[in-house]
Amino acid sequence: MMLQYNIHSAKTHLSALVEKAAIGEIFTIAKAGKPMVRVIPFLPQAENQQRIGFLKGQFQIPDDFDTMGQEEIIKMFEGSE
Repeated sequence: MMLQYNIHSAKTHLSALVEKAAIGEIFTIAKAGKPMVRVIPFLPQAENQQRIGFLKGQFQIPDDFDTMGQEEIIKMFEGSE
């Protein structure tokens, strides 16, 4: 069962709750018993993990990419003559 703290308690014990989250404990903060937010640990990405451009050179985009299938699409919307 996930722990839940009310807002007043979370404000009073913020430092301790941050420490708990930092070591992996997940909990919710509630207002009048209604869960408002879930607190989870921040996990930084590995420095050597490359995301943008990871498929560079793996495929080619045709020069007419933005107009590919244009005639067929027009026929589908306007109907064939």
